[in-house]
Amino acid sequence: MDKIKLLGELARSGQVDRRGFMTGALALGVTVGAASSLWSKTARAQPKRGGNFRLALGSGSTTDSLDPATFDSTFNQVLGYGTLRNTLTEVKGDASIGPELAESWEGGDGAKTWTFTLRKDVTFHSGKTMTPEDVIASVEHHRREDSTSAAKPLVDSIASIKADGPDKVVFELSAGNADFPFYMSDYHLCILPSKDGKVDATSGDGTGAYVLKNFEPGVRASAERNPNYFKEDRAHFDSVELLAIVDPAARTNAISTGEVDMMERVDLKTVNLLARRPGIIITETVGNQHYTMPMITTQEPYTDNNVRLALKHAINREELLSKILQGYGRVGNDHPIGPATSFVAPDIEQRTYDPDRAKHFLKQAGYDTLKVQLSAADAAFAGAVEAAVLFQESARAAGIEVEVVREPNDGYWSNVWLKKPFVMCYWGGRPTADLMFTTAYAAGVPWNDAYWDNERFNRLLVEARALLDEDKRAELYREMQMIVRDEGGTIVPLFASYVDAASDRLGHDEVAGNYALDGLRVTERWWFT
Repeated sequence: MDKIKLLGELARSGQVDRRGFMTGALALGVTVGAASSLWSKTARAQPKRGGNFRLALGSGSTTDSLDPATFDSTFNQVLGYGTLRNTLTEVKGDASIGPELAESWEGGDGAKTWTFTLRKDVTFHSGKTMTPEDVIASVEHHRREDSTSAAKPLVDSIASIKADGPDKVVFELSAGNADFPFYMSDYHLCILPSKDGKVDATSGDGTGAYVLKNFEPGVRASAERNPNYFKEDRAHFDSVELLAIVDPAARTNAISTGEVDMMERVDLKTVNLLARRPGIIITETVGNQHYTMPMITTQEPYTDNNVRLALKHAINREELLSKILQGYGRVGNDHPIGPATSFVAPDIEQRTYDPDRAKHFLKQAGYDTLKVQLSAADAAFAGAVEAAVLFQESARAAGIEVEVVREPNDGYWSNVWLKKPFVMCYWGGRPTADLMFTTAYAAGVPWNDAYWDNERFNRLLVEARALLDEDKRAELYREMQMIVRDEGGTIVPLFASYVDAASDRLGHDEVAGNYALDGLRVTERWWFT
């Protein structure tokens, strides 16, 4: 029998405790994060109800809102989507799409028509029964002409929405979209109660696992279990409390002292020390989270692709993987399609650190040397400032002077991202290539943070979306990854595993990697053992 499997059998039978399991797994060459995850999967108990779950999140701002159109950080995503509300579909732990508020769906007319059959007797926290009109008004909230929702590009292709009886909603699209059921799982597209065709997006009312009790933007939120929740096998905690603790040292202290039960985004420099503390488990989930450095391509000098290529060759990805992620991830290749995304093209040649190549592209752009400013704050991701400084050092060999501008954590996403010309950023990724490209790389969409516009890419994106031939789709998505890599306005140096720390009293099923914290559903899916 495989030694790891044998160790697992001994743990399941009670012959090995956590300390013995961890010691044995580490001796077999398993990383701390992987060993902790294996222990959690091996020794978990059956779900049971009870307890107050306290979660420390590495984001949160005083500008946060309960309007799903504005969700831009894990704090408001976990609260507004994963805790208070639901969507028509949801991405499961195995990355497949499954039913949520819709119990089934059916496509037709070359994936241009989609009919969703709704669950019956689902109620909002306010007591209102969910109807097709609520679904229509909730989607229209993002479709309206003046909408700045990040989900607007996902719903722009909807030509019409109509109710068909008491439990069906029919979407007619302007073009075929084979991934449309995945679109309906987007965390912005929460279903809200409506009145006269409109929704009150900031009320906090929803169909979700917990009912909102308190919300202090950028500070904390609390909620209690929804006694009428339609998922009988979810919502195990009596109550949940979300705390915005941006500083990683403060988050680490909170879980070390028992002030919280779980923290996201562990400081990877101290992860091994944290893993040795009794009662704490390190969880590592491979997903699509990636760290990026978008350049606004409508501003000089980033209008010139040679400048962008010079910067892409001037970054030492392997050094960042070692020093920022401590090996918990993989190097990026300047496109956003990660290992847990459909149609990833692993055969594309990996870009490496090459100062001479960077100098070549600088000369092509007409520069002997170049000076740029790079805005950074650890609100972007843990270690973002240090990563910017490491880039500053590696770029110097190419004749590029990078001035690191240290921005405040509070307000980073509203005052720096999408506004400053060159910034540090992170993305949670998306479950499909089309969703990722449509959200952040299609021309004119709100979260295209490089303001990039490539005619062929835009055409291929629409063409691939409508195809039902999987091989042909793979071919087109590969070309799109190449275009973004070689002509895009974003450096993608790293794909980061989700590395969190949790009390060993917590249990869970297979953890989803489509977003952070079990697909942002940790409050709904996890439990105290």
